[in-house]
Amino acid sequence: MKKENLVKNMMEGAVNLLFPPRCPVCDEPVRIREGDICRSCRGKLMPVREPYCFCCGRPLPEEEKEYCRDCSKKRHLYVRGRALYEYESVAASIYRFKYGGRREYARFFGRAMADGLEGFIRAAAPDGLIPVPVSGRKLYRRGYNQAGLLAEEIGRKLHIPVYDGIIQRVRDTVPQKSLNVQERQNNLKRAFKIAQNDVKLSTIIIVDDIYTTGSTVDAVTEVLLQSGVHNIYFITLAVSGRG
Repeated sequence: MKKENLVKNMMEGAVNLLFPPRCPVCDEPVRIREGDICRSCRGKLMPVREPYCFCCGRPLPEEEKEYCRDCSKKRHLYVRGRALYEYESVAASIYRFKYGGRREYARFFGRAMADGLEGFIRAAAPDGLIPVPVSGRKLYRRGYNQAGLLAEEIGRKLHIPVYDGIIQRVRDTVPQKSLNVQERQNNLKRAFKIAQNDVKLSTIIIVDDIYTTGSTVDAVTEVLLQSGVHNIYFITLAVSGRG
């Protein structure tokens, strides 16, 4: 092992000993050598399994179906997307991750997304990952963008560049969870803009924490299509509901 790696591992070990990371499921300190999540908590997370919607990746109740109710009625702007977990099994974790300052959850969740969605990511063959941005006010209040942290972990593990400065959120919209489908779409109108035009990408994957109706992903996709990106996919940590 190189000297610099040895020193880095020793420093990380000392930090973890003094300030042990929190389990993203139960939020209790993780025991040394258990990794980023309690061994007993691993089975509590519910991965999205087939059958799932061919378009958005939402779990389907019947194998005969190809699309969920939403994607059967609405044409989305992105090509296709996938999520790692069913939202109900990870809802409390995502809330703490976004609003409770638990940025350390990104380490486990980002790597889990890289492992669980690697086949989908490799098949899309993206030129880069683009996390959904948050407004400046939310970034200041939280201190981080949870989608950006996930994208960094995924990019680091799969060796894919992350472009977090290409698109900006220029309107501080109200939380999407409190709105219906039409209100979500109106809420996101002109919420994003291209901030960097000198990077030419053909295929990208948008990274976010939750997929609900697709309004956020569609709004980001629309701006990216206008900037010249041709193929746009998405991945999220979780997807809500069943098809």
